[in-house]
Amino acid sequence: MNPRQLSLYLVTDPILCGSRGVEETCRLALKAGVGALQLRDKNATTRELINMAVILRNLCRVHDALFIVNDRTDVAMAAGADGVHLGQDDMPVFMARNILGPEAVIGVSVRSPKEVVSAWREGADYLAANLVFPTETKTDLGEPLGTEAITELKKASPLPLIAIGGINPSNADIARKAGADGIAVVSAIMAAEDVQQAVARLLGT
Repeated sequence: MNPRQLSLYLVTDPILCGSRGVEETCRLALKAGVGALQLRDKNATTRELINMAVILRNLCRVHDALFIVNDRTDVAMAAGADGVHLGQDDMPVFMARNILGPEAVIGVSVRSPKEVVSAWREGADYLAANLVFPTETKTDLGEPLGTEAITELKKASPLPLIAIGGINPSNADIARKAGADGIAVVSAIMAAEDVQQAVARLLGT
């Protein structure tokens, strides 16, 4: 994994992208400069996930981007993804590593320094400060962490840390200045009318 790939990390949402669809939205986003893509679809069947994962994996290969599957280690393995992103209630990092192998990229969502240290010691490759700002796409995590938490979480390990939750062009630099190595977004790109313009604004270009 090249840490630069985490500068702008897109998480998919099949509802927010509307009639444009996940594949086309991701194609446009990758072409515009997204460096990492995570397939997330809580309502899809396993077969649907694998089919979409293969499509997105191929797109990521073309654009030299990182391709990650949310939660589902089995789907990541079946589709030949670069790795998997795990929540605190998902499979432990060391088990995912045993399944996917030493070269796999494993990310973990964290909300406290204790969770950071645990994920680091288990062998995670990067971390995500989960729910920095208020957002409608994540409603089960309690209060937003805020930017001070980014600074504290970053201090707890040497791993790359991305910020997710309510990130948009108006606060992306705030998250970066607080210590985030990159930003992860859902609606800021998936729901954008002009995907490539949205990516450019998030990258500050």
